[in-house]
Parts: sequence; structure tokens; C-alpha cells
Amino acid sequence: MSQASGEPRDDVVTRLRTLDERLARTALPLDLPGAEESRRLQRSLVDQLEDYVLPRAERLDAPLLAVVGGSTGAGKSTLVNSLVGQEVSRASAIRPTTRRPVLVHHPDDAAWFTGDRVLPGLARVQGVAPATPHTAEEGPITELGLVAADTVPRGLALLDAPDIDSVVAANRRLATQLLAAADLWIFVTTAARYADAVPWELLHEAAARRVVVAVVLDRVPPGTAGEVRADLADRLAAEGLAHAPLFVVSEQPAETARRLPDADIGPVRSWLTGLVADAGTRASVARQTLAGAVAGVLRGTAGVAAAAGAQAHAADGLSAAAVEHHAAASRAVMEATEDGTLLRGEVLARWQEFVGTGEWLRGVEAAIGRLRDRVAGFLRGRPATQARAEEAIESGLVTLVVSEVERAEHETRRAWQTLPGGTTALEGLPPRPAAADRPRLADEVAAEVRDWQRALLERVRAEGEDRRVRARMLSLGVNVSGVTLMLVVFAFSGGLTGIEVGVAGGTAVVGQKVLEMVFGDQAVRELARHAQRDLGERVGRLLDEHRRPWLERVAALGVDPDAADGLRAAADAVRTGEGAR
Repeated sequence: MSQASGEPRDDVVTRLRTLDERLARTALPLDLPGAEESRRLQRSLVDQLEDYVLPRAERLDAPLLAVVGGSTGAGKSTLVNSLVGQEVSRASAIRPTTRRPVLVHHPDDAAWFTGDRVLPGLARVQGVAPATPHTAEEGPITELGLVAADTVPRGLALLDAPDIDSVVAANRRLATQLLAAADLWIFVTTAARYADAVPWELLHEAAARRVVVAVVLDRVPPGTAGEVRADLADRLAAEGLAHAPLFVVSEQPAETARRLPDADIGPVRSWLTGLVADAGTRASVARQTLAGAVAGVLRGTAGVAAAAGAQAHAADGLSAAAVEHHAAASRAVMEATEDGTLLRGEVLARWQEFVGTGEWLRGVEAAIGRLRDRVAGFLRGRPATQARAEEAIESGLVTLVVSEVERAEHETRRAWQTLPGGTTALEGLPPRPAAADRPRLADEVAAEVRDWQRALLERVRAEGEDRRVRARMLSLGVNVSGVTLMLVVFAFSGGLTGIEVGVAGGTAVVGQKVLEMVFGDQAVRELARHAQRDLGERVGRLLDEHRRPWLERVAALGVDPDAADGLRAAADAVRTGEGAR
């Protein structure tokens, strides 16, 4: 079938499908300002595309769907029954009346509606809904009643929708969805209620979308038709609906109210028949409404894209906070190992016990050549002091790293509590880390510190394999050299500057001189530089591991950083395709 006879170009439909897919998979999980409104807009756009735009774009020659909507008790079902000439939709004074929407079509058009071409979310049920007690059910409406009637013109279907102002939320939601799926709207209101706000909100939307609209003014008391009609016509003109047909139905006695007189509904029937009199007229109506619907979707997509961009920005902020606070913790550990901070308290006491600091400092300048032999002799006689010094270094380093890891966790949590979207990201997390986690963390850190110490000793041992330093190395010992090197690393920035830092720096001067006599100045510098770098890498990896769950939590939210650009690109493609038609 050619485009002129009702079938659009395939590339336009393909672009619309791409836009639908991007909208459907765009995640807006963070509770940012306006996020809930954006989610509702997103859902409505997906519904509009799947319920109306795509089915209509694929087949412009399909029957027109006229949705009969309006306020509670306006007489929608009575109008539909009167137009069809039989009771196809339950009419009652008990509210809500319409729980299962009813779609009435010509028998020859059944194939258009038995599948899921339109309103794919509703199961098809043949016939009128059974008479059941009416309750204000809040459950979702999942069925669409299909009724074939040869009194309905071919190429037209009438759909009796729930009340747009129903007390039942599910009814209101479905009524809005059905109206969005319509090629044309028949709004039914009454002389007493035509000024109500809710119908005018939807009529305003209809005007913005250029939907073909007709208004039926029902239950007009005798003698007031001219006045009421004129007032309503003025209101329609003010809303941009001056060309909307306006039909007046007089008030009927209660005993005959179940069917409207032909004199009143005849003009409505004639108008509908004229719209579907030939394929060209029908396609023109479909194109007008489709173009307006697509324009509305494109406007709405811009809003969803802006919301998706805000979500990505907020997710980036949450990730950046986790990265920064864990990186700051890593920097704090290394600064504490470089400026002598770690050589306080227990570590300093064990080092002084290890080398006899006072005696050594007094003899450094006078007898620097005898340092190596005296260190070796002193330590061979006191092996326990070496172990205690090494353990003190390990304990001090573990305490420092554990403290910084916990601080990073605390600062990240505190930052998320104030950042946009942080409340959502923190949902389900305990208010603070469990106390039971601290021993596990201490064990994890201690294992890493011991690995670092072993690697440092292996490096010292490898350096001692050089035949030129082997003898001096053997006289001092690998472990003694290793413990001394640890103190040198912790006393100076990088272990290389030679700037003393209080008593701790003074003690390390001795150790540094000893190591230089054993390995040489350059070798000591390389050993210290390597040990410092190795420790920094290990601490960095450990902090990265503790940062990872925070980043994974952000990733699990499903915010796509490219969603906004993807939506805009898809909308631009549709806009370009529409312009080329």
C-alpha cells in the first residue's frame, strides 16, 4: 500500500520505535526535585507512543478510534448506547459505572481490534461486562470489552472510557490513557458541570495536540439551550477549540433517560459518519491527530532528557564523592608515613629499644665507621627487640590504615546525605558500619601490611646478593636491615630528604647512615623509594576495594550517563523524518 493510500514511510516508524525504546529504558531512580513528575511524564510518553502513535503511524488506513470521555455522571455510556442503538455499555446511577472500557466496532473491522495493535496492555474480552455490584475498586483495569455492531459505520470505533474525575484512581489513570490513544475525542459534559476544571485541563491538552474534538452538552434544561450553548462556545474558543463541533442534548425524563432521542443524537451520528465517509477524509483526521501527538511526544521528550541529564549529573556527584574521600584517605596514610607521624608512641619506643638511640646519637659523628659492627653486635645479643620493633611498626601502620578507611566510609556517607540523589542511594544501608566489621577490616589491613614487610625484606635480601655488599650485609643481617629501612621510610618524605623530624627523625638518621655504609647512598635511596611506592600502591588498592561497593551502588541504580543525549538524538531523528514527509 502506498503512502498516499494510508501507509507511512518505514523510516519514520523505525525512528519512532527507537524513540520509544530509549524512553522506555531511561532510568530516573534518584529522588531529585521534580523526579516524580518526570517519571509520570516518561510513562505517559511511552503509553502515548505504544497506545496510539506507533499503531497509527504504521497504519493510517486503520479505523478511527473515537473515545467518549467526560466527568462522572455526564452520560457517556448513555450516549454510546444511543449512537449504537443497543445497550453495549452499562449505564447506571451508581458510581463508578464503567469499570471495563467497551470498544464498539463494525463487524468487518474486528481484526483491527482483536489483536494488540492499540492499547496492547489490555486483554480483549468479547461482549459487555456482566452486571456486578459496584465498589470503589482501586485495582488496575486490565480488560477491554469488544462489541461488534453493524450500526457503527465501517472505519469507526467508539470507546466508552471511565470517568476522568472518578473517585477511583485506576479509573482516572485509564481514562487519561484511553484519551491519549484516541484519533478523536467526544467530550460529554452537562449543563450543570461544563465549567468544572478537570475537563478543561484535558480540552486544553487536546487543543495543544491538535486532536479532533467534539463536545456534547448533555442534560440541558428546556429554555436554556441558547444561553448555555453560547457560554460554552465562548469557553471553547478561548481554549483554541473554536472549530470543535458542539452538540446539545436536552434533559430527558428519568423514565426515558436510558436512550437519547434521535433528534438530539442525529447530528452527532451524522458528524461521525462524515468523518469516515471515505478513506481520504479518514486518513486526514488520523494525520492531524498523529502529527499533534508526535509533536507532544517530542516536547515531552525534551523534559525527560533534561531529567535524565540531571540524574546523570547527580550520579556523577555521588561517585565523585566516594572517589575523593577514599583518595583523601589514601593520601592521609602516605602523608603520615612520610612525615614522621607514624614514629610516635609505641613505634618510637621500640625503635629506641632496638638501636639504643641515645648512645648512638652521641657517637655518630665521632665514630661513624664503627656503626655497622655495633648495630650487628647489639642486635645479635637482643633478637627480641628486633621482633618487637617490627611488630610495633606493623601495629602502628594497621591502626593508621584502619582509621583512614573508616574515615573514608564515614565521610562518603555524610557527603551522600547532603548530595542530590544521595538519600535514594543510601536506602537499605545501615545508618553506620557494623561494629563487627572492624576486626575483619583490621585483619585485612594487617595481612596487607605483613605482605608489604615481607616484600621489603625480599628486596633487601636481593640487594645483598651483590658480591660487593654481601659481607657487609651478612654482618648486619636481612631483618635488621629491613626494620631499619622501614624506619627510614617513615621518618622522612620518601626516606630521601635528610630533613630531621624531631626525635623520630634523629633516630632514623642513625639507621640511614648504617644502611648507607652497607648498601651505598644510591642503593638506600632506591630501596626507600621502592618501599614507599610499594606501600602507596598497596594502600591505594585497599582503599579502591573499599570504594568499589559505593561505586557499584551508584551503578546499580541504572542511571545511564548517555541517556539524555540518546533521547535528544532520537527526538531529532523523528523531527527530521517528520519534516521530510
